[in-house]
Amino acid sequence: MDLRLDGKVALVTGGSRGIGLAIAQALGRSGARVMISSRKAEALEAAAATIEGETAWYAANAGDPDAALACVADTVARLGGLDILVNNAATNPYMGPIIDISAAQADKTVQVNQRGVLLWTQAAWRASMAERGGSVVNISSVGGMSSDGYIGYYNVTKAAVIHLTRQLAFELGPAVRVNCIAPGLVKTDFARALWEGAGGERVAKGLPLKRLGEPEDIAGAAVFLASDAASWITGQTLAVDGGALAS
Repeated sequence: MDLRLDGKVALVTGGSRGIGLAIAQALGRSGARVMISSRKAEALEAAAATIEGETAWYAANAGDPDAALACVADTVARLGGLDILVNNAATNPYMGPIIDISAAQADKTVQVNQRGVLLWTQAAWRASMAERGGSVVNISSVGGMSSDGYIGYYNVTKAAVIHLTRQLAFELGPAVRVNCIAPGLVKTDFARALWEGAGGERVAKGLPLKRLGEPEDIAGAAVFLASDAASWITGQTLAVDGGALAS
């Protein structure tokens, strides 16, 4: 299926590496003008050089409301609007049982993973999408559909993203479609502690497709959900997990 996004403007948070960069690259190959955002300017500059077509970058903390507004405004000013928002940025400052997480660690996780999705979507709606329509793609996790002994509170926030997707789809239609991707274990630096070594091999052997995910596996799903091929899809969460939820 040839999914084209010519004439569209996309903004990807957490776009300097891993899943976010793969999505930005795929959007660029499909014809979109792409803005990427993350915290570090040097990483953004290097990442932007790998994206086809017209590309820009803006350093912003995804959990900062003022940064969200400023980045969205810069996207509209530099690239002519905003049609596609990919809420990909995430953080995980704590691993272990959630009964032991500190208030500061819990607050930071919510600030970026959960509240950030809302703030960036609000900014995109008010700056462009309310008038011209668009598509929002949120990146959750299959962890938001199950329980885990290592990253339980991260998964709590990702479960919230799944419901937030449904709520925003209900409120923003028909102008804006809002969908979600729930990746399984993908080989990124962010998730390295979960997949590197024997642990990752055990996970892969237990999957129906017998391999861990690559960032490009998620990127293809994001392009589809952002495109007109998904024009009658909203409020949905697509698990891209190698069959983990079926195991």
